[in-house]
Amino acid sequence: MRMGISSTSMGACAIVTILLTGCTLGPDFARPGASATASYSARETRIGPAGEADRMQTLVPGQAVAANWWRAFASAELDEAIEAALMRNPTLEAAEASVAQAERLVSAAQGALYPQIDLSLSAQASRTIASGASSHAIVHSDEIGPVLAFDPDLFGAKRRTVEQQRALADVQRYQLAAAYLSLTGNVVAQAIDIGAAREQLQAINDIVAIDERNVELVQIGTEAGKLAHVDVLAAQSQLANDRALLPPLQQQLDVARDAFAVLGGTSPGELHAPEFDLSSFTLPTELPVTMPSALVRARPDILAAEAQLHAASAAIGIATAGLYPDVALSAAWTEQSASLGRLFSGPAGLWEFAADLVAPVFHGGTLEAQREATIEAYAARLASYRATVIQAFGQVADALHALEHDAQSLAAQQSALATARVSLELTQQSFVAGQANLVQLLQAQRLFEQARLGYAKARGQRYADTAQLFVAMGGEWREWLERPGTQSP
Repeated sequence: MRMGISSTSMGACAIVTILLTGCTLGPDFARPGASATASYSARETRIGPAGEADRMQTLVPGQAVAANWWRAFASAELDEAIEAALMRNPTLEAAEASVAQAERLVSAAQGALYPQIDLSLSAQASRTIASGASSHAIVHSDEIGPVLAFDPDLFGAKRRTVEQQRALADVQRYQLAAAYLSLTGNVVAQAIDIGAAREQLQAINDIVAIDERNVELVQIGTEAGKLAHVDVLAAQSQLANDRALLPPLQQQLDVARDAFAVLGGTSPGELHAPEFDLSSFTLPTELPVTMPSALVRARPDILAAEAQLHAASAAIGIATAGLYPDVALSAAWTEQSASLGRLFSGPAGLWEFAADLVAPVFHGGTLEAQREATIEAYAARLASYRATVIQAFGQVADALHALEHDAQSLAAQQSALATARVSLELTQQSFVAGQANLVQLLQAQRLFEQARLGYAKARGQRYADTAQLFVAMGGEWREWLERPGTQSP
């Protein structure tokens, strides 16, 4: 409905607008409370000693995760690799672009809160032909002038839209932080995987070398009539079984190297991954444990779920405002003339002020249903938020239990390695004294190398689970996110 109004009506309308502006319908968002859970697991987790030869790790509850947490592994090559990945990883670049896009959408939504000014220009020509005659007249009409439009946002639909866009921008920022945390954690994991695979491959190659020597000795014994042919088959079968361990482990190493290159934003054919060794890493001994009440404010995936919940809350306000009238004010000043050359030469101005009022009367229940849908969407987001928190707590609990079991496993593997070493030394002494044959010596050497392989696996798993704990705690991403060029939420 369009209507012209007097100056008195204009004043009354302005007063009503001032009184009503600031009325924002819908719920005001309140952050979910911090978790009241005191621990991550039903049983208390402690990390015991991992044997005399390996460092003992200690949990430090309440300690914050340090910035650049991977530096705790004290590897210059690892530090350089992560810095390179942060500069070249395309997934991170895409997340940064999404943040910039979200910021522009916030600015666009904010712009709708202000009066909109446009310039209108029109030119028209018409021809009139006299009835029954050949004469005709051509009439020109030109108009130019500014047009002002303003929506006072009486019930806060536009303000809720700005709120929603800000929350969605926060989602993008937290997803950027999650991408950063995932990238750094994956680079560390692949570096550790490379080192562990190389150490295990060395142990298996030593075992295979012993098997090959054993086959030669058994064949010599068979030819001399001292051993049966079945002994040769047994030795050859053992050699084949141990050789079968090499391809899967080599595949693991190749996959880790390829993944390392991809994380660095380079194809595997263009980048040769550093030859990491577990011995080049230092195992962190003090492990920070963020308390559950603080974890919900530290992990970017939880914060992203919270921001999505905020956006869903703002959507309720937008839908609620749609149930109420919408007023749009407009004003225009137009200069008119029969030709462009005389457009501003005479008193040909025309001004106009109008108010458009659109009030929903009957929509077949559509508007109410849309509002109810936003309420249900909020409930779904709230459930998703709770699920994200619970999953995060589960990941931390898994990491803590893994470190506890890693220490137990490493202690057992270290004991087995020490026993195999003593057995090998005694067998060597017996061989020198003529009390043991070469086959027995090779068998003792093989058992020692097997124990060494188990020990290498346990060490690699302990390093990997240590890195996983840092990632599960949320790392420290705010310092990186607040660097120049990236706005923090």
